[in-house]
Amino acid sequence: MANRKIFFTVLVLLCGCWASAQKKYEREYRIKKSQFPKKALEYIDEKLEDARRIRFYKETDSIKTSYEAKFKKDRLKYSVEFNEEGVLEDIELLIRPIDIPDDAFSKMNDYLEKNFTQYRIQKIQQQYPVGENDAETIVKNAFQNLMLPYIKYEIIISGKKDRGFAQYEVLFNADGNFENLRKSLPPNYDHVLY
Repeated sequence: MANRKIFFTVLVLLCGCWASAQKKYEREYRIKKSQFPKKALEYIDEKLEDARRIRFYKETDSIKTSYEAKFKKDRLKYSVEFNEEGVLEDIELLIRPIDIPDDAFSKMNDYLEKNFTQYRIQKIQQQYPVGENDAETIVKNAFQNLMLPYIKYEIIISGKKDRGFAQYEVLFNADGNFENLRKSLPPNYDHVLY
């Protein structure tokens, strides 16, 4: 009997850890150019030609800290993310649903309809993650907006599962297959005074 109680207690604790691991406690703060990692800043200065409205951000979540430079280039909105050492992690491009191939977008919609009672798409980003490819190739491909098999789609939604709406980040691969779902905190409005 005692073994059952111990087993049940351990099972409940493990389930609780798994459930909380899917939450993304992310906050993004605008920072000065001088607070951005020097190595990343040098990389940006070298690679970004004709970029406008460059803004710098520090992003902290439950796992890591990263830095982002957001800007407009060729009428498109980009976000270049670096780790704390200034190493390129990924490049994201803000897109619309029409920019995604029809079959991939229909798979994404099917997933969202099956897993949420209601949802509203707030933002879609096309990701070029640095992984198997080197940073130079990623930069070239992202700024040409190429549709390649390694890209990812990150969809930010306001969705309802059981009770109330919450904000989620849903990650899909280039074919529209589900990869990851993370619940995220609403945007930081600390700057608003009441």
